[in-house]
Amino acid sequence: MGCFLTHSIDGSGKRITSQLAGVDCMGLAATFSKFCNWRIDFTYADTSNRTYKTARGKTHTECRRDPLRRNSAQTLPKYGKACARFYVNGKLRATQCHFITK
Repeated sequence: MGCFLTHSIDGSGKRITSQLAGVDCMGLAATFSKFCNWRIDFTYADTSNRTYKTARGKTHTECRRDPLRRNSAQTLPKYGKACARFYVNGKLRATQCHFITK
């Protein structure tokens, strides 16, 4: 199997009431995978795909099997998309996005 980035958003329209992103692993990967020096950023882009905000996460130096980050409630100024970006040792490893529409 392997590992994948999950990203969930609750809310309505431009209002986000909760946002969560993490890494889930299955099969042998769940037993042997650990992520060190990781962080999860949340980014927001308009309908022209221009990023207008990045909520950079803390870099975690400890090694974890299940990296996880929550973001606080907010109202976005624009429609477009919200993305979670997973970094390990400063390198982007995965991105998962949701479109925010009317």
